Amino acid sequence: MAVTTGVTGLPVFLVSELPAAGTHTVLDGPEGRHAAVVRRLRPGEELVLSDGRGGLARCQVDRPEQPGRGGAGRDSLPLTVLECWTQPPPALRVRVAQALIKGDRGELAVELATEAGADGLVPWQAERCVARWEAGPRGDKALARWRNTAREAAKQARRAWLPEVAEPVSTAGLTELVRSGPTTLVLHESARTGLGAVGLPASGELLLVVGPEGGITEAELAALVEAGAHPVRLGTTVLRASTAAAVALGAIGALAGAARQWS
Repeated sequence: MAVTTGVTGLPVFLVSELPAAGTHTVLDGPEGRHAAVVRRLRPGEELVLSDGRGGLARCQVDRPEQPGRGGAGRDSLPLTVLECWTQPPPALRVRVAQALIKGDRGELAVELATEAGADGLVPWQAERCVARWEAGPRGDKALARWRNTAREAAKQARRAWLPEVAEPVSTAGLTELVRSGPTTLVLHESARTGLGAVGLPASGELLLVVGPEGGITEAELAALVEAGAHPVRLGTTVLRASTAAAVALGAIGALAGAARQWS
């Protein structure tokens, strides 16, 4: 995986819409406050604005007294837009169907998978999940935590594309997703085929399924295989549910080569 051109070493801040090159803008709101107060960016320093959809803009922090360039406060920074460009998505996109994990390890799984290059995440309510996302405010709050974690991890990793965190699915919903067509790999300790022996597609979508702490049941595995999934193992050891996706994504990135450029 290659780091996005032009972003290396510069902090990234998310905006809903990118300004045009050569214009002046103000970074405000929570992102502006983070830039001004937490990062303490000063006039002359540079940063990158991202729309999370591949669009990037390299900007320079202006002096607040410069006319026509907006004010500066504790939650805003005036900027000059130096250049804009678009980072294309990878030819091979990898989505992770991550079983729900109890406590903070669920957010850890999302954070690590995002930093490792996941292009999307699907929360999976597997049979042996200890964590349960009930319909209503509690489930909505849990999903919002996953989405916020993915957003912050993508910024930290300086990614041009934010991974989408989908609505949670049951095993039946996951089976239908597998049946819809993407090449699907299920991490399972009993699999006879190693990940390195699987022929990965050069483009399109790859779905990586990671089970819960208690493992994927035989019935769930059978249903996924019947739908077209391929069980694979990472090695002779068993990884935690919260770290398995990140390790697998690293291996997929190395195996897929140019098809998995950093997004």
